[in-house]
Amino acid sequence: MSAVPAGIWSRRTFLKSGGAMIIGATLPAAAWAQGSGAAAMPGTVGSAIDKALGKTLDAAEVDGFFAVHADGSVTLFCGKVDLGTGLRAAIPQMAAEELGIDFARITLIEGDTALTPDQGATAGSTGIMRGGVQIRQAAATAREALIRIAAERLGRPASELEAVNGEVRPKGGGAGINFGALIGDKRFGVKLDPKAPLRDPGAYTLVGKPQARPDVPAKVTGRHVYVHDFTLPGMLHGRTMRPASVGATPLAVDESSLRGIRAQVVRVNNFLGVVAEDEWDAVRAARALKVTWSKSETLMGHGAVRERMRAGPFEADESLIKTGDARAVLSAAGKKFTASYYWPVQSHASMGPSCAVADMRDGKLTVWSASQATHRLRVTLARLLAVPPAGVRVVYLDGSGCYGMNGHDDAAADAALMSRVVGKPVRVQWSREDEHGWDPKGPPQLLEMEGALTAEGRIAAWRTEMWLPKATASLPNVPLLGPQDAGISQPMGISTGLITQNGNPPYAVPNVDVVVHWLKDAPLRPSNIRAPGKVANCFAVESFTDELAAAAGRDPVEFRLEGLSDPRGVEVLKRTVALLGWQPRPSPVRSGNIGRGMAYMHYKGNETYVAVAMEVRVNRLSGEIQVRRLACAHDCGLVINADSLRSQIEGSLLQTLSRTLHEEVKFDRARVTSTDWASYPILTFPEVPEVLIDVIDRPKEPPLGAGEAAATPVPAALANAIFDACGVRLRTVPFTRERVKAALIQHRNKGGKA
Repeated sequence: MSAVPAGIWSRRTFLKSGGAMIIGATLPAAAWAQGSGAAAMPGTVGSAIDKALGKTLDAAEVDGFFAVHADGSVTLFCGKVDLGTGLRAAIPQMAAEELGIDFARITLIEGDTALTPDQGATAGSTGIMRGGVQIRQAAATAREALIRIAAERLGRPASELEAVNGEVRPKGGGAGINFGALIGDKRFGVKLDPKAPLRDPGAYTLVGKPQARPDVPAKVTGRHVYVHDFTLPGMLHGRTMRPASVGATPLAVDESSLRGIRAQVVRVNNFLGVVAEDEWDAVRAARALKVTWSKSETLMGHGAVRERMRAGPFEADESLIKTGDARAVLSAAGKKFTASYYWPVQSHASMGPSCAVADMRDGKLTVWSASQATHRLRVTLARLLAVPPAGVRVVYLDGSGCYGMNGHDDAAADAALMSRVVGKPVRVQWSREDEHGWDPKGPPQLLEMEGALTAEGRIAAWRTEMWLPKATASLPNVPLLGPQDAGISQPMGISTGLITQNGNPPYAVPNVDVVVHWLKDAPLRPSNIRAPGKVANCFAVESFTDELAAAAGRDPVEFRLEGLSDPRGVEVLKRTVALLGWQPRPSPVRSGNIGRGMAYMHYKGNETYVAVAMEVRVNRLSGEIQVRRLACAHDCGLVINADSLRSQIEGSLLQTLSRTLHEEVKFDRARVTSTDWASYPILTFPEVPEVLIDVIDRPKEPPLGAGEAAATPVPAALANAIFDACGVRLRTVPFTRERVKAALIQHRNKGGKA
């Protein structure tokens, strides 16, 4: 970007210039900046930002992340966004610690493509692990630069100075110089130094300490501006008309059906929507507009997915892990064990429907979105609308939750298409039926296991065979629905994430073979969903581990510990079962209907360590599962903010409990049929168990992610607890009452105790 003389850009100028999510110590002011500031300058992008701010977006530059103002306060520009994970507290904590300034003196700007560096999508539990660590290193570089400036002014060696409480002062005491006096409203002009020394964790005063999330007060008092609340002068409300079935196109549109409703039809090829000045008029128009759709029955129906996955068509087979000779050992084994596990298509099921606001005027586009990847969305929208990337600005505002790519980006594209047609800002909010019916889905997974034991009751060989949709950007599914219907070419597909990870046992096994059969496509438009792939893989791996432990007549915990050498893994496993008061014995229990189970995960094989144990009661007559207690020990290295971390862990546990007990997308040959909370139920408050969490802090270790890892062991721990309670193995999710009753009947008919 073009340079602006130092001193021209001020904090006040910045706050008036744009609508980024701005979080500071004083929430009313922060909310004002977010709302009023955004509305004050709609559509100002590209060179106008250069002139107003003169700020680099280069992540290799300290100035990309930090601006120190004349009053000594600091603005932090973060490319990662807070999706409810607590990053608005944790990342400023990391930055303030390294800079040597009070937390309250930092204002966070997040996810505005005109103001923040591109740090990648907020996904894969990388918010702290990559985004926060990068900002921490930039802060350390900035601190060293401030110390050098102060050394020149004070005429003292830099080694004799320290940055503390917003000033650089002599280590031995004496007068210091405030950050604002050293560099206020000027550029650092230095590259981020990846080797800039970090502070000793033993001397931390902010990191590792509780810090209230600055956005919570406004949220609980109803003053927080979500994207659903955001408005612009002259803004219209839009609703998108989705086809009657997947792949259908409009054959005829009767605009006279809107007579009496003040609304306008927007059509671009097969993209169809309505806009109105009043939101209720837009809703009424979407319901009233008569559209004749072509017939389309291209889906297989949810009941056919499992078998169709085995049938293909396939893209390729891939060997993921091969140690020893598992096939030979299994072939020679006197007895081998097999089991098949299935994870269904699931929705993100955000509590509030997706929403976005777009303003396209004079060939430039500004979008306010809850996208987890605003910089990626900027590139996508520029390509779709044939606008230079410099002419597109995406500003992050909170949505209702995001566990991977849900419908936020779709809503942004819908709004942009409508705004381009009508020449005014347009707000698009999906309906509940849109959200459940058309959000991109977590794909199905099918895993088959084979195993054999040694004479001593250890695992001798293990084989995992996976059937998975191809998890690359070359999926044939078009990413965004609006542009697809509008006939706009979209060469990129949606990645479903690294869904093959953790498909092997985390324990010492001499012979392991893991193979994946890549399917050419998914039954419904797929995307990444929380802990993509790893939840289903851990469900299969840790359930099968329990099956082998039961076959060996061993306690499930002792069986695992015998093959686990990583001391961090050993500790989380032991601390988890201690929370539950685990008493060693083989499974299943021989009397009663209460059981306990556990599961362990080293996330991605190189990140967070986590284990889950739970106690359940199974009603043998109704099939109802009551989770009574749920325990989790969690080791993600250095803990930045324990309060936010505990909230993340608890959210992961409960959401995945919901996914395991209740959630499955139902669809027929034409469309998704589970389009409301009755047909797609989620966990209810009475079902929430007692939750016990043990956070392990390791200040000397790098901070790792916490947004996903705790989700992964939940299904297996639950399946293992159910087996312990009643001797029944559940290998297909969700564990509905009907499925439990059927398994109990089958078990009883085979001579098992029911």
